[in-house]
Amino acid sequence: MSSHLPSSPTPVTSDLPAVLELGYSLCPNDTFIFHALHAGLVRGPLPVREVLEDVQTLNDWAVQGRLPMTKISYRAYFSVMDRYVALRAGGALGRGVGPLIVTRGDVQDLNGRTVASPGALTTAELLLRLVYPQVNVIRMRYDEVMPAVQRGGFGGQPIDAGLIIHESRFTFHEYGLTRLLDLGAWWEEDTGLPLPLGAILVRRDLPHDVQRDLNAAVRGSLEYAYAHPEASRAYIRQHALEMSDEVMQAHIDLYVNPFSLDVGEEGERAVRELHRRAVQVGAAPDTSQTLFVG
Repeated sequence: MSSHLPSSPTPVTSDLPAVLELGYSLCPNDTFIFHALHAGLVRGPLPVREVLEDVQTLNDWAVQGRLPMTKISYRAYFSVMDRYVALRAGGALGRGVGPLIVTRGDVQDLNGRTVASPGALTTAELLLRLVYPQVNVIRMRYDEVMPAVQRGGFGGQPIDAGLIIHESRFTFHEYGLTRLLDLGAWWEEDTGLPLPLGAILVRRDLPHDVQRDLNAAVRGSLEYAYAHPEASRAYIRQHALEMSDEVMQAHIDLYVNPFSLDVGEEGERAVRELHRRAVQVGAAPDTSQTLFVG
């Protein structure tokens, strides 16, 4: 983890902070989107300071209300809608972007079996439970899932399959694993809608004009990235761990798309449907809160 990261981000009040802490992951899609804003190449209503963390940590922090602006899984968003509202820009929705279930061998039905999961508040685990309601899960950081499945265990517990996200969908073959189910394809076939994965949230107690300006700044940062792809390359590479350039670019091409510029009407319908299903299975509270910044 980078040494410049704050060890304990502080909660924000309705008074505007001098610098806005912005949490996002080290994944290429996030660093591609936010580089220009972080680097001051695009100006927002407030200066921003990056807080780089894995998505499950950001999900947990959002439950605590620790950051004024943060990337989050849509599943986690449904649990914090009283405190946060989603921007229309910067999120991850789309087709062909879903999490995968992978196994070492011939496994067909996961009900009653144990699956390695990247986190309780991930959209991936919600989808897993929609398909296999009787599954057991062991949770770990997303980049530990494939090695755990390859070994067949984690922490002394046997593992039958793994739920993989992010760049893992491009590299699972290297671990000798087999795809059992593409949960994104299942969702698209079942609903006819794109799959909502992650959103950018801002605190609801920030003034509405600041919320709208932050949305415009995130969109502007992505537009800058599209117009000047070389400007962000070193920043993306710095945080891409041991990812190859090909995997890094494939990650960006897959997860950054027109829905990242604006969720649009179809994206909104997809988020509402995911929320409806989460409520139906007891994974999220029902709410009348607005989903997106107006």
